[in-house]
Amino acid sequence: MNKTKLGIAVLFSAVAFAPLNAQAADISACLITKTDTNPFYVAMKNGAMQKAEELGVELKTYAGRIDGDSESQVSAIEACIADGVNGIMLTPSDTRGIVPTVKKAQDAGILVLALDTPLDPIDAADGTFATDNFAAGEAIGTWAKASLGDDAANAKIGLLNGLVSQSSVGVLRNQGFLTGFGIDLEDPNKWGDETDSRIVGNDVSQGSEQGGRTGMENLLQIDPMINLVYAINEPAAAGAYEALKALGREGDVMVVAVDGGCPGVKNVKEGVINATAQQYPLRMASHGVEAIVQWAKNGTKPQKTEGKDFFDTGVNLVTEEPVDGLESINSEEAAKICWG
Repeated sequence: MNKTKLGIAVLFSAVAFAPLNAQAADISACLITKTDTNPFYVAMKNGAMQKAEELGVELKTYAGRIDGDSESQVSAIEACIADGVNGIMLTPSDTRGIVPTVKKAQDAGILVLALDTPLDPIDAADGTFATDNFAAGEAIGTWAKASLGDDAANAKIGLLNGLVSQSSVGVLRNQGFLTGFGIDLEDPNKWGDETDSRIVGNDVSQGSEQGGRTGMENLLQIDPMINLVYAINEPAAAGAYEALKALGREGDVMVVAVDGGCPGVKNVKEGVINATAQQYPLRMASHGVEAIVQWAKNGTKPQKTEGKDFFDTGVNLVTEEPVDGLESINSEEAAKICWG
C-alpha cells in the first residue's frame, strides 16, 4: 500500500439452502439485487449464498432484467413477505419509490437491510451495509486533481452517471468526485446542477459498458476535447474508453471510476482506467446475512459505523500512479482482494 504523510418484470428465484447450523435453523432471508448480470451484484449474490450456507440460512435471491427495474424489486419484496422470511437484503433501484413497499415488509416483522445503495431517507431501512460512496467518489476526484496538477484549472470534464432517476449511490459518487476535484456543489442531493465551466456535461450509462460508450459519445459531441472522464462504475468506464479509442483519444484522456471488480482492476493495470475506488460487495452481503440471523435470534438490529448513519464496508483507491498525500494500492494488490 502506498501511504504518504498526508493523509420485472422477470424475477429469478435462487436455490434455497437446507439449514446446516442448528442455531440458525428455520431462519430465512431474501436477497434482491438490481440485476444478475453486473459483476458487482453477481459477487454480492455469491457472498450471500456462501454466508447463508455457512450459517444454515434458507436464502432466496431475486433480480430484475436491467438496472432501474424497480417494478421487479417491488414484486420480489411482496413475494418475500408472503414467504414470511426473517429478513430482506435489498439493493434498491428506486431509492425513494420503493420505501412504501419496504414499510409493508417491516410492518410484517421483517428486517429490511439496504446493501450498497442507501434508501432515501437512509433510515427507511433497518440498517445499511455499504461503501461510503461519497468518500469513494472523493478519493478519485482528489487523485484526478492532484494528478493533473496545474492543468486541473483548465480541465474539461465529462460525467457518466448511472440512472436518470438519480439513485442515492449515483448522487453520492458524483458529488464526492466533484468535491474531491474542488468543484463547488449546488444541491448536494442531486447531480447535474453545478455551474463550474470545467464541466462539459452529464450523461447516463445505466451502469453498463454499452451505456458508457453511448453516454461518452454524447458528451464528445458537446466537446470533443474532454480530457477527464468520471464514470459511476467500471463497466461504464470501459465503454467510455471504447468511445475515446474510436476517435484515437484513448491515450490522452484520464478516466476514473468506482467499483474495484477484477475486470476493472485489470483495466487499471492496462491503462484503460487510470484510477478506481475499490468496494467490497461480498462483505456487504456477508454482514447482511449475519445481521438477519441476529435479528431472528434476539431482535437486535445492526449497528452503524461510528460517526456515520450506516455500516461502512470500506474502500481503497487503486491506481498505478500514486500521488503524494493520498493512500492507494496498486493493481497487483487490488487483484488479491477483487471480486467478479
